[in-house]
Amino acid sequence: RCGAAALALFLLFCLTAGVCHAQSRDVVCRGGVGFFEAEFPTGVKVHVGASRIGELEARVCEAALSWGDQNLVVSAAASELDIDAFGVDMGLGVPVVAVQVKKSKAECCMEYKIYSLRDPPVLLRSIIGGEYFNAADTDLDGRVEIWTDDAASLDGFENFPLRDLDFVPTIVLRFVRGRLLDASSEFQPYFDQKIADERAKLSPQDLADFKSSDGKLASAAAFSAGRLSHLRSAKVKVLEIFWSSLYSGREQEAWRSLAEMWPATDLDRIRAALLNARAHGIRSQVDGVSTAVPRGHETHAKIFDGTTT
Repeated sequence: RCGAAALALFLLFCLTAGVCHAQSRDVVCRGGVGFFEAEFPTGVKVHVGASRIGELEARVCEAALSWGDQNLVVSAAASELDIDAFGVDMGLGVPVVAVQVKKSKAECCMEYKIYSLRDPPVLLRSIIGGEYFNAADTDLDGRVEIWTDDAASLDGFENFPLRDLDFVPTIVLRFVRGRLLDASSEFQPYFDQKIADERAKLSPQDLADFKSSDGKLASAAAFSAGRLSHLRSAKVKVLEIFWSSLYSGREQEAWRSLAEMWPATDLDRIRAALLNARAHGIRSQVDGVSTAVPRGHETHAKIFDGTTT
């Protein structure tokens, strides 16, 4: 045992102010490798480790909460399991543990499950559809944000697998009085940097070439391999610029920029496709939109003590 420790466990592996690619992320347990245990002062214990078949460890991970002689299985056989936050009040009024679960290697994304650490623990909220989730009080205003992305709804969008994208749109979530709100518009400088980076990669000629295409790029026979690759690269950048405006709460600006960059004959089709994808993504799971805290009204995020093993 490591003994008692003041534990405010935000596992922010590569969070500066956003979410990083799946390939570079570390998690507590992957493929049956990794272990974590902690006990909260309420007597609720958290366990993450390899699943067992008899005395043998399997190549999958399990997570469970226990208190007294009772046990609550969070996940029995997952490809990946991670503890994103432990002993933190995320705006739900109680200290919680946030566990993210990837059921199989084939799946793109995680399920984010938030449990109370009171006796008995209760599942307070589940969010699905992000590659990874990161909890942090990013702007130090006393409110915890959950940074994620809309990966599940856009995996395969316009025949682009996630690996072909530089990024999928970031979403910043926050609980306020128990309601899950979209707080992305409060972090527009982060999205502005994304837009600037993609615009710098998109030359005027690349944009002109894409605008002169049919937009769909669905028929490989219509283009040489090199030209198709060139057009698809430009199309990705246009989509990423649009996403960064749309998901940061600037819808009119987003649609205006899309109209300027997209082939006019295909604009109605892509607009409908984008609206449909967003309607089925993480945004469909929120209860509303958050607003910034006025200066001078900030509070301090609550962090509690725990015991780790």
